[in-house]
Amino acid sequence: MRHVNQDGSLEMEDTVLIIDDEKKICSLLARIIELEGFTVFQANTGKEGLKALAIHDVKVVISDVKLPDVNGVELVKEIKKIKPYVEVINLTAFGTIQDGVMAMRNGAFDYITKGDDNDKIIPLVYKAMEKVKLQQRVYDLENKIVKRFNFNAILGQSRQLKEALDLAARVAATDTTVLLLGETGTGKEVFAQSIHYEGPRKMKPFVALNCSGFNPELLESELFGYKIGAFTGAIKDKKGLLEEANEGTLFLDEIGEMNLDLQAKLLRVLENQTFIKVGDTQTSKVNVRIIAATNRNLKEQADAGKFRLDLYYRLSVFSIELPSLSQRRGDIIPIAHHYLKEFAFKVNKPTFIMEESFANLLIKHSWKGNIRELKNMMERVVILADSNLLTANLLPYEFHHAEGQDSTMNLQAIEKQHIIKVLHYTGENKTETARLLGIGLTTLYRKIEEYNIG
Repeated sequence: MRHVNQDGSLEMEDTVLIIDDEKKICSLLARIIELEGFTVFQANTGKEGLKALAIHDVKVVISDVKLPDVNGVELVKEIKKIKPYVEVINLTAFGTIQDGVMAMRNGAFDYITKGDDNDKIIPLVYKAMEKVKLQQRVYDLENKIVKRFNFNAILGQSRQLKEALDLAARVAATDTTVLLLGETGTGKEVFAQSIHYEGPRKMKPFVALNCSGFNPELLESELFGYKIGAFTGAIKDKKGLLEEANEGTLFLDEIGEMNLDLQAKLLRVLENQTFIKVGDTQTSKVNVRIIAATNRNLKEQADAGKFRLDLYYRLSVFSIELPSLSQRRGDIIPIAHHYLKEFAFKVNKPTFIMEESFANLLIKHSWKGNIRELKNMMERVVILADSNLLTANLLPYEFHHAEGQDSTMNLQAIEKQHIIKVLHYTGENKTETARLLGIGLTTLYRKIEEYNIG
């Protein structure tokens, strides 16, 4: 039985495998199930059943308990080893509580007595089929996430990047704490995600926390959680991100911004995977991998007494330095093309072509904000472009100024043109315009007044 999905593709067949040594019963049951629209395969021994399972895309197995070569209850475990998502219904002529309990422990979907199966078997098959489909959707979604965040998703071919990727790939298979170093915007969180999704914890949570985004008290609550009544407003227990990341990975960005008291508590987590919630007296335990990142020199901070030296040594067991974009200029144009394609698709614009002068300005720019700056710049270029040819005048005045062209180009006119275009694109939304321009809202209002933009 096949259904057509909304996108026009065909669903996989709803297939059932029946394993029973009584051939007449096997054929009769197969006929009943086929009348419901299912595709049915038959086998008369456990060995034949496992062979059919390996060959066909079976979703549900109906197996007799008493087979000539194996116990059907034990067969459930073998089936689950081959295809964990397959659901198994055990049939027996003489049901016992012990066998029923064992079947369920082995992973059977249900265990029923022959004679009761006429009324029960078809509804059970439908229920088991739905469970399989749900599990497959979850599995497919998890695989898509893994593919999205694996090392192949990191853009660039430069030697410096490949060296960093090689180190990340080596440490991903372990549970070792990792410290990612590099300038702001170099992709430290992307690296952390890739290390997680390429490792043994990939099907468990990945939780990220930017330590610079909270004051010390709020950061402690976010990280460790709290008990009801711990402070004014704590009206119920709250899980911290450590618990949310249990069995998975916790990524602590801008770790250098964490105060010394919290650093001591984090050190305890790294040493024995235990912590105490705010307002609690009991110790909580987790199983979590820590990946930290910073754009600061933690060793210098530690020597100056601004960062715990013992925590630094625990975090830097395995350090990876991420190269800045200015260190891998050969990657600038391929990364720019990637984001141009992504943003063009979002706003339904055609593929863009870079004029040589446009590409040269990209390559020569300092990119102090690294990949994040480049991504934001390509978003703005896509918004401003009136054709698929990208010319130098689409780039802000600082690109031209760096080339010494401020005397030959009216930089103020270029900036004014950019502001007007972005204001038009955002429907005069000043906050969104300031974000796209990469300037503060106050600065935008000042420039609007300065350029007399109506």
